[in-house]
Amino acid sequence: MTEYMTLKTAMKYLGICNYGTLREYIAAGLPVIKVGRSKRISKTAIDKFMAEHQTAATSETGQSKGA
Repeated sequence: MTEYMTLKTAMKYLGICNYGTLREYIAAGLPVIKVGRSKRISKTAIDKFMAEHQTAATSETGQSKGA
């Protein structure tokens, strides 16, 4: 897989089905590279973003910490 993906390819990599969810990720800080009308997202940036937003479920309530 290439380092720089189209938005559609990035969505497939993330396992999401709609652009609304991707827009939420971008609003939360997922960086997008814009050159002219072309937009790309780095695989490394996705991996870093997801790691930074990772939470662990608690065993007592089943809810995630920090939510």
